[in-house]
Amino acid sequence: MPPEPRPLDSAIPGASAGASAAVPGASAGASAAVPGAAEADSPGARSALALLFLVYLFNFVDRQLIFILFGPIKAEMKFTELQLAALGGTSFVLFYTTLGIPFGRLADRVSRTRMIAAGLAVWSLASALTGAMHSFAGLFACRVVVGIGEATLGPAALSLLSDLFSAKRRATVSAAFSAGIPLGAGVAMFVGGLLGERYGWRAAFYWCGLPGLLLAVLVLMLGEPQRGAREQPSALPKGGAAGSAPAGSAPSESAGAALLGLLRIPALWRLVLGYAVFAIASQSLSIWVPRLLTGAHGIALAKVGPLLGTITATAGLLGVIAGGWLSDRLRANGRGGRLRFSALAALVSAPLWVALLMAHSLFGALVPFAVLMMLGLAWLGPAAADVQDLAGPQRRGIAIGAYFFLVNLIGYGIAPPIIGALSDALGVAKDPNVLRSSLMVCPAAALVAAAVLYGASRRLERVQAT
Repeated sequence: MPPEPRPLDSAIPGASAGASAAVPGASAGASAAVPGAAEADSPGARSALALLFLVYLFNFVDRQLIFILFGPIKAEMKFTELQLAALGGTSFVLFYTTLGIPFGRLADRVSRTRMIAAGLAVWSLASALTGAMHSFAGLFACRVVVGIGEATLGPAALSLLSDLFSAKRRATVSAAFSAGIPLGAGVAMFVGGLLGERYGWRAAFYWCGLPGLLLAVLVLMLGEPQRGAREQPSALPKGGAAGSAPAGSAPSESAGAALLGLLRIPALWRLVLGYAVFAIASQSLSIWVPRLLTGAHGIALAKVGPLLGTITATAGLLGVIAGGWLSDRLRANGRGGRLRFSALAALVSAPLWVALLMAHSLFGALVPFAVLMMLGLAWLGPAAADVQDLAGPQRRGIAIGAYFFLVNLIGYGIAPPIIGALSDALGVAKDPNVLRSSLMVCPAAALVAAAVLYGASRRLERVQAT
């Protein structure tokens, strides 16, 4: 990997020329901390956030597109529900999860902007090539490569943003970045549904995948900020990750030592486990609800796509932004404030899932779906912010990678095939309503997540008090 590019302050037009000064003996691209820098945002930070948001939007378009196209793919390829689940979940997370930790460590050591650009180019090309495949193996392989490329984004982008914005607004900024999730998923459903109905599912992959190659060029134009420049040492909990390395320097400890250090923070791994269980319910909204509406409710794909796409984009965006804003304010009243917010969101989700699965009218299904989409995405900002706070600047990339690993392994990799296999065993091919029973896993997962997240909040506040 080539050396890191120039600091962001000099890379963004209009940035203040005197915003940072070189540190004698510091690594290339590092800059000295300025008094009060932890309280201020870097020049050009908002432009970088806007671009990274757009990258995340395309990330989720390419990730979620296949779900709205399950119907036409199954009709042409004669796949089972288990095979569809393997294409949508298992193939993607196979390397997306396993590479999350090494890519996270890589993000702690190399140019994060170049890492993001390379990953974006890889997954965009693989997504477009999905439309040219004529076998299960070919589709599976393309999805695997999409997962490999997308594994670069989360650790690198969140680490980058934490060095651009004040630590006090970390959940809000993470939520703004994560707004690409509902909008990307909404675009995938809306555009994918229309393109799939009018031009076929293959054309949908071509049209949605290729534009990402152009976006990768723009990412290369971003500069690299100093690592840890906006960190507040007092914000780290007692017993948290070591953050004593000089600002702007790469971590010296091995990946194994960093992971062991993270495992010694009980609140961190309890947090990750709680969000991983919550992800079973959250991810199922995009994976299985389109199949529920086209199958059990008998609604045409051309109608389901725009309906769910619009709801996902609007309700999901509101949930992500409001979740980040509210949780930052709850965090001001105690270290566990963000976790308590997410625990409440998980608790409320359980009865709404039951209402969705029991509904026998389109309106009766869409109302709880909209609220569930808000709640199912409201925890993204708080989760990422707490992981970054607990890990510290020198372990931030690997911590985000580990967080993504477990959340996506359970939410995308394990749960969908289980639900798909359960549906096949119950006879979904003959009776599409069987999917309602299989998805009862989701309200149960929401209740478990609520208990684990609340326990993590109590643990975090006890650590702070000692």
